[in-house]
Amino acid sequence: MVRQLRCASLCLLLAWTYLGNAAPAGDAAPAPASPAAAGATPASSAAAGATPASPAAAGATPASSAAAVPQPPVPAIPPPSRLPPLGTPEGQGAVAAEQAAAGEENPDWAVTLQRIASSVVSIDVDQTRAFDTEWNNSAQATGFVVDAERGLILTNRHVVTPGPVTAEATFLNREEVQLYPVYRDPVHDFGLYRYDPQKLRFIKPRALALYPEGAQIGREIRVVGNNAGEQLSILAGTLARLDRDAPEYGVTKYNDFNTFYLQAASGTSGGSSGSPVIDIRGRVVALNAGGANGAASSFYLPLGRVRRALNLIQQGKPVVRGTLYTVFNYMPYDELERLGLDAGTEAAVRKDFPRYTGMLVVTEVLPGSPSEKVLQPGDILVRLNGHYVAQFEPLEDVLDSSVGGEVEVELERGGKLVSAKLPVGDLHAITPSAYAEFGDAVVNTLSYQQARHFNVPAHGIYIANPGYVFGAAAIPRGAVVLTLNGGRTDTLQQFEAGIAQLGDGDRATVRFLTIDDPNNTELRVVRMDRQWFPAHHCDRDDPRGLWDCRDLPAGPAPKPVPVSATAFPHFGDPRMDALAPSLAMVTFDMPYSVSGITERNYHGTGLIVDAERGLVVVDRNTVPVSVGDVTVTFAGTVQVPGRVVYVHPLHNYAVVAYDPRLIGNTPVRAAKLTPRELAPGDPLWAVGLGTDSQMRSRSTQIASIEPLELPLSRTMRFRDSNLETMQLVNPPTEFDGVLADKSGNVLGTWSSFAYENGRELAQDTRGVPIDLVADMIDRVRKQRPLHSLDVELGVLPLASARQIGLSEAWTQRLAQHTPTRRQALTVVRLVGGSAAAERLQQGDLLLAIDGTVVTRFREVEREVADKAHVKVTVWRGQSEQTLDITTTELPGTDVTRLVEWGGATLQAPHRAMSVQRGVEPVGVYVAYFAYGSPATRYGLYPGRRIMEVDGVPTPDLDTFLKTVTGRPNRSSVRLKTITWNNAPEVITLKLDKHYWPAYELTRGADGSWTRRDLE
Repeated sequence: MVRQLRCASLCLLLAWTYLGNAAPAGDAAPAPASPAAAGATPASSAAAGATPASPAAAGATPASSAAAVPQPPVPAIPPPSRLPPLGTPEGQGAVAAEQAAAGEENPDWAVTLQRIASSVVSIDVDQTRAFDTEWNNSAQATGFVVDAERGLILTNRHVVTPGPVTAEATFLNREEVQLYPVYRDPVHDFGLYRYDPQKLRFIKPRALALYPEGAQIGREIRVVGNNAGEQLSILAGTLARLDRDAPEYGVTKYNDFNTFYLQAASGTSGGSSGSPVIDIRGRVVALNAGGANGAASSFYLPLGRVRRALNLIQQGKPVVRGTLYTVFNYMPYDELERLGLDAGTEAAVRKDFPRYTGMLVVTEVLPGSPSEKVLQPGDILVRLNGHYVAQFEPLEDVLDSSVGGEVEVELERGGKLVSAKLPVGDLHAITPSAYAEFGDAVVNTLSYQQARHFNVPAHGIYIANPGYVFGAAAIPRGAVVLTLNGGRTDTLQQFEAGIAQLGDGDRATVRFLTIDDPNNTELRVVRMDRQWFPAHHCDRDDPRGLWDCRDLPAGPAPKPVPVSATAFPHFGDPRMDALAPSLAMVTFDMPYSVSGITERNYHGTGLIVDAERGLVVVDRNTVPVSVGDVTVTFAGTVQVPGRVVYVHPLHNYAVVAYDPRLIGNTPVRAAKLTPRELAPGDPLWAVGLGTDSQMRSRSTQIASIEPLELPLSRTMRFRDSNLETMQLVNPPTEFDGVLADKSGNVLGTWSSFAYENGRELAQDTRGVPIDLVADMIDRVRKQRPLHSLDVELGVLPLASARQIGLSEAWTQRLAQHTPTRRQALTVVRLVGGSAAAERLQQGDLLLAIDGTVVTRFREVEREVADKAHVKVTVWRGQSEQTLDITTTELPGTDVTRLVEWGGATLQAPHRAMSVQRGVEPVGVYVAYFAYGSPATRYGLYPGRRIMEVDGVPTPDLDTFLKTVTGRPNRSSVRLKTITWNNAPEVITLKLDKHYWPAYELTRGADGSWTRRDLE
C-alpha cells in the first residue's frame, strides 16, 4: 500500500544491527496504516497559489478572513545591529544565528532569520513506553521558545507525546538542556515543554511571538527547524490554503480533528515537526505539523487555540478543554444544500459571515456518549447558545468555557430544525493519564483518539504494547480488553484489580476486540508473569514533568497445577500407535531477546526419553536458549509447565523436563532409541505432531546423507555445524518429530534448523541420527560435561587433499578408513579464545586424534568428548604434525545471567559469537535494546561488546556492574565498544534511572530464574 501521508516529526532510530551497520536517524516517522482520506492526499494538496478543489473558506477563524481583511502593514526592516563581542555568550549565539541565515538571498529575510534562529531548538525525544497511539521510540523534532523567562518551548503534541517521555533540547550554539512536558492537547497537534533557563550559560534565547492573525493566503513564510536531521534548516514557502482538513495519519494513529489546517508548498520532512512558521517580521503564524508524501506540501496548525493554552499556562491556570464527543467537518454550501440546508438558514448565515463559504457538519459521534442519541452524522450545526457558528474556533471557545455545563444546540437534519441541550464533557477525562506495565506489556484506558477509530465507547483497556504476556497469547497491539476472567475491565483500576488476583504462572481468560473486527470479540488465555519483568502503575505528574510509578501488588502465590490425566488414541498405524505415548507438543516463550535470537514464541514436537524423570528432547528451533517458559502438552489434552534442563552447546538439541506427577496415570513411555548406521535408500517413517497437536506420519526413505552447511548468522545466533544430516524422499514439511523403523523404534530425529538467509530467518527440516540424542541424555542423567576440540570442520575429497600436499601414505590410510566416502576433514573455522585457536590453522587437514584416524564429524566428537587433552595429528603444508591441545569443557547450561541496564539487555558473550566469528568471549555483550531507551538514543547497538567504562576495562558482567552502579540519574558514562570484527567505537550514554532502572536475572541450579533490582 502506498503511504500517502507522513507525520513530519519523528525520525525513528531503527538501529537493530549486529555487524556494525547501525541505522542512523532518518525520516521513518509514523506512517499511516491506511490511505489518507480524501482531501489529505498529495493529489488533492493545493500547491502554493493554486485554487483549492472546493471553494475555500475565507479564513481559518472569524478574525482572519483572507480576501477581505487587509493584511497588516509590514514595517521597514531595520539594518542589522553590530554583533556582540565574540567572547560573550550573546556574541557566540549571534554568530551561530548569522551563519544559519547566511543562505537566505533576501536581505530582509536574512535579518529576521538571524534574529530568531537562536530561539529554535532541536529536540531529542525518547518515548520510554508505548502509550495510546504511540509506540516507544527515539526521534528528533523541533521546537521554539515562546516564554524565555519561564523556559517554555512550543512544539507538536506528537513530540511532547501522550505518554512518558524523556527529552532534551539543543540550542543553536549546541547547549543542551533537559525538557519536561508541561501540556499536550487532547485533540490538537500542539504541546509545551519547559526547561530551566538558569541552565543556559552561553545563549539567551528570545521568546517568539505567536501571531495567528498573520496566517493569510499568499503570505510568504519560512519554516525554521530541524529538517531531515539538520541542526537548523530554513525552507521557504507561500501560504496557499487556510481551510484544509486536518491531515490523517492512519488508523490507530494520532489524528487531529475539529480544526482547520493551513497548507503551503514547502517540503518539510522528518525532524521538522514543531518548527515555527514565521513571517518576514519573525512572528510565528503557524506550527508545522505534517506533510504529504510524494508532494512538496506541508500542513500547519493554526495558533488560535495554542495562544489560549499558552496564556492560561503563563497565568498558572488549567487548560480546560470541552467536547460534545463529536467530530465536525467544514463543508461548502453546495454540499450543504444537498444535505438539505434550508435556503433561509443559508441566507442568514451568509449575511452574518459574508466571507465564509460553508458550515460545520457532524461526521462522527462517539458511541456511548451523551450526544449519541441526539446528534447524527449529516446534521448541520446552525446555532450554539443562540448564536450562529460556522467555524471551528468559535465552537471550541464556547465548549472550552462550558465544561461541566450544558449548551443549546440548533441543527438542521434533512431540512428540519432540531434543537437540544447537550452536556459538555471534559476532553482531559477521556484522555488517559496513567498506565500499567506488567510482563513487558503496557496498557492504558481506551482514549477518545482510539475510540474514534474503533467506533466504540471510550472505556476498556487498550493494549499499547502486548509485550511478553499478551504476545505469547497472540493478542496484538491495539486490542481492547473488555473482560479479564469474566470481570469487566472498563477502567484501569478494574483491570489492575483483576491481575492482582493472579499469581506468577496463573492463567486467565481475556475477551477483547481488535480494530480489524470491532463488532466481534475474541477469547484467549494469558499466562501471568511476575518473574521476568517488574510490574508498575504509573500516573502522569504534569508539575514535575514525569510519570510517577509505584509497584503493583505482588499478587498471591501461584495456584498449584492440577493433576490431570489423559489417554492416547488408537490410530491403526503401528508406528503412530507405538510413538504416540512418547511424543508431546512443547511450546516455549522467550521473555528477552538474547544470544542473537529475537523471535519470542516457539513450538515443536518433543520426544520423551525418560518418563520417570520427565525428560523431553526437542530441537533448538523449539527451545533455542535457556531463558524462557516451557509448556508440555500430552495428546493435545493435558498441559503442564516445564523447565529447560540442558541446551546442547554443539548441536541442535535441548532437553526440557516436566513433573511426571502432574500427568497422573497418563500412559506416557520413553521412546526406544535405536542407534545404528544409516545409509541412503533405507526405508523410514517420519512421525510427529502438527501445529494442532495431531499425530502425523509419512512413509519415506533416506535420499542422501550430507554435511549440514548453513550460512553464518548476521546476528550471531546459534548455527549448527560438524553434523551429517539426512535428506528424505518426499520429506514432510508440515511437522517435525522423529524418524522410525517399521516397528516404531526411533532411528533419528526429524528436526527443524533455524538459520539466517541474508536478513531473513529461514527454517529447514533434516534428519539427524539418534546416537547424538542417546549420548546427550546419558550426559544429562550422569551430569557428565561434554568436551569439544572447538573447531569447525569441512569435508575435502581426497583428490583435493592430495593437491594441497597430502602424502600418499595418509591418502591411503584415509581411503581405507572410509572406503565409500574417500574424504578428509579440513579446519574451516576456529573458536575464538580456545586452545585450538592457538595451535591449529584454517586449512589444516585433520588426520587423527590420539592416534585414531578420523574422517567423519562424529568420529572427532567421540574421540574428544570425555578428554581434557588430546593429541591431534594434522597435515600442514608439506608435513604431518602432532599437536597437544586442551579441549574445552562445555556444561550445557547456556545463558545463566542477564542484566537490564539503560534499556539494553546485557549478557556474557555467548558461544555462537566465538564459534562463527572467532571472537574471544571477553567483555559485556549487548543482546538487545528497548526502543525509547538510552541504549537506543546513544547507539548502544546489539551485537557489540562493552570493553571499557570511563577507561576502566570491563572483561565481565561483575566488573561492569561494579563500575556503573551508584551513579546519579542523568549522569553520563563513556563506553568503549567493539563490533564482531573488533572495530572500536567510543560512545557516551546518559542514564535514565527513572524509566530504565537496572536489574538482573540469574538462573539457579534447578533451572529457575530470579529477578533482583540492582539499585
